Amino acid sequence: MSTTPRLTTVPTARPPGVAHDAPPPERLPVTLPQLAEHKRLGEPIAMVTAYDYPSAQVAEAAGVDVVLVGDSGAMTVLGYDSTVPVSVEEMLVLASAVRRGCRTPLLVADLPFGSYEASDELAVATAQRFIKESGADAVKLEGGGTMVARARAIVGAGIPVMGHVGLTPQTATALGGYRAQGRTATRALEVARDAIDLQRAGCFAIVFEAVPAAVCDTLMTRMEIPVIGIGAGGSTDGQVLVFHDLLGIYNGISPRFAKRYAELKAAMVAGVEEYVAEVRSRAFPAPEHTYSIDPGELAEFRGLLEQS
Repeated sequence: MSTTPRLTTVPTARPPGVAHDAPPPERLPVTLPQLAEHKRLGEPIAMVTAYDYPSAQVAEAAGVDVVLVGDSGAMTVLGYDSTVPVSVEEMLVLASAVRRGCRTPLLVADLPFGSYEASDELAVATAQRFIKESGADAVKLEGGGTMVARARAIVGAGIPVMGHVGLTPQTATALGGYRAQGRTATRALEVARDAIDLQRAGCFAIVFEAVPAAVCDTLMTRMEIPVIGIGAGGSTDGQVLVFHDLLGIYNGISPRFAKRYAELKAAMVAGVEEYVAEVRSRAFPAPEHTYSIDPGELAEFRGLLEQS
């Protein structure tokens, strides 16, 4: 896939004099230069996760800037206990489905645990699969330290990379579990060094997860690329939330930063319960849910059936 910047997005507002019932102007795909321009202008970047065709369509219709096919899909849609077990093949299926439903947002795919850490060659090969097979625009990897070299290698191969520091779920056990990172001066300095190293490696953006807001406030003066926060305060250049958390679909771990904007699971259960009740009472299907046949054709069919 070419990394040539795509055309910038056309505003969705209707021009003066255009009827309100007219469709809005078509939005063009979000680009890396456009994200950098959002940072320069102080315009917040909205990012969400998506894992399938319907969730991608929702993200598209809602006008988000970036969609992440996160390895959190391992838990929210595949039923694993953590993000660690999900495979490259499973993530490719999810990313491909999202690509089919999502045209405008920049599409970033998570590299799953074990698919990039061992060597630069492995990291590049895995990243290439996501770009080539799923149609992702960029990939994301977790951590600093030795992962900085992996990020640099992927960028060197012509693939845009998003970094991820602070709480890194793939290595949460080594970090003491799912808890905020950078709450001591020493650990905050480690987060800062990881972020700056990833920036120098050529990452186009970095996710700060579960990092104290005051630490992020301080670090933002050193960050030249967009920073997307999740549980990292309001001074970052944008925010990301998990689709199933913000819509109240997932009942698993719910971190304090996961604000719920809807309670869809309750509505879904209520809808299915009503369906079950109507099936059992024979209220469904009603006549309007069935197909008709011409009376003459029905009579002929019955006669033919009797003769058979």
